[in-house]
Amino acid sequence: MSRATDQAYGRIRSMILSGEVGPGMQLREEQLAARCGVSRTPVRDALRRLETENLIRRNGSQRSFVADWSIDEMEELFQLRGMLEAHAAGRAATRLGWDQIERLRSLNRALLAAISATLPDIPAFIEHNRAFHTVIVEGARSDRLSNMLGRLIEQPVVLRTAMQYDRDNLLRSHREHEELIAAFSRRDSDWAEAVMTGHIRRAFHAYVDAHERAGSIGQPGIAA
Repeated sequence: MSRATDQAYGRIRSMILSGEVGPGMQLREEQLAARCGVSRTPVRDALRRLETENLIRRNGSQRSFVADWSIDEMEELFQLRGMLEAHAAGRAATRLGWDQIERLRSLNRALLAAISATLPDIPAFIEHNRAFHTVIVEGARSDRLSNMLGRLIEQPVVLRTAMQYDRDNLLRSHREHEELIAAFSRRDSDWAEAVMTGHIRRAFHAYVDAHERAGSIGQPGIAA
């Protein structure tokens, strides 16, 4: 893949994950080429790559849009993510090194600091949360599992949810992380799997609640 395509891919992906371009927005090749500083061909290649990652969708006339998901699609995604991450947590419980467990403690302390500020630092919460879950998946020592989770578009989902989280939900995430660390310290796979299952399921209900408050539930997706 060319450097220009990588450049366009990275820029467009960042725009989507940051919320700079929101769900349902059309992505026009000529405008993207100007913003990315490349020609339209690398942009076209980058859009195809993003389509395989489910970050964009094309309609019948081959126009590209930032992907939006129905509540049914989101529930399925969370169910799949819950099964895979619970399995990862169970494997990690007997495979994480003590240095990795200490890394989890450090990340969760940083996460708590970010959400305890007068105005919670949501971008920092998202970054520490991402790193926390990455350590667990890496600790599971399964390339297959890592690749499968990487296709579940976790990051934009977390972003959209966390941006509407209230402080109680943010603190509950921290507490659930603490319980995961306790399970890992005890090398208890069943405990770790149970906590992760509940952790992801609660995140789904928080997602639904946040989007009901925002009035987005039931809005038609652009390519649904």
